[in-house]
Amino acid sequence: MKYLFQFLIIVAISFMGELLHYVIALPIPASIYGIILLFAALQLGWIKVRQIREVSTWLIAIMPALFIPSAVGLVKSWDILSQSLVKYSVITFVSTLVVMGLTGLATQYAIRQSKNKEAKEADDNGSECI
Repeated sequence: MKYLFQFLIIVAISFMGELLHYVIALPIPASIYGIILLFAALQLGWIKVRQIREVSTWLIAIMPALFIPSAVGLVKSWDILSQSLVKYSVITFVSTLVVMGLTGLATQYAIRQSKNKEAKEADDNGSECI
């Protein structure tokens, strides 16, 4: 019963994302609205991680299987895609490099900020002991 409740929480948030997608006329996928809603609910404490941990772990574990319908769609559309294969390949390669580079820079920035914060806290604690 616990798993059903956890799954219903995730499905309800996904449904709210679908509703937002329908109401807000922006070219943003409904899944993104759902992720934002889930993030907000977790940050605000409306939903606790323990309330969705097992089912979310299971969904992550089976994620590769969830891409099968998309892959089949690509195979079915091969006639259309093959005409622009070079363009799609270049776009995919360039966007992957950009995402990897920006992710690396953001991670380095976060690590530096964390180290600076730790050093500042150590300095503050050291000056109190004197």
